[in-house]
Amino acid sequence: MVEWTGKFAYQQVADDLRRRIADGEFADTGQLPSLAQLQRAYEVTVTVARAAIRQLTTDGLAVSHQGKGAFLTPDAGRAAQLADPLGTVAGLREEVAQLRSEVGELRQRVATLEGN
Repeated sequence: MVEWTGKFAYQQVADDLRRRIADGEFADTGQLPSLAQLQRAYEVTVTVARAAIRQLTTDGLAVSHQGKGAFLTPDAGRAAQLADPLGTVAGLREEVAQLRSEVGELRQRVATLEGN
């Protein structure tokens, strides 16, 4: 599902697909989800789904064959990992911040339990 982030919906879908490619999610078959599957998964129009696939094709991560679907290029996984290193760092920072918050909450709970 796309959200209002200041990025176009197709860019959000393409970014998520790029992340999934980098994680090796499509490595087994080499085929990306169909337009209909993208529409359902991300709750977007076919136009947005098509634009996301077109973006991946432009980026050299996929090739599209009419009537057959979109497929990963041979080095798509590695290319996707290199394409957005800052996004990876930002994601890690968010995770660390979340973990710090959770650890702080757990410390408070332990302190409360020890005080009883």
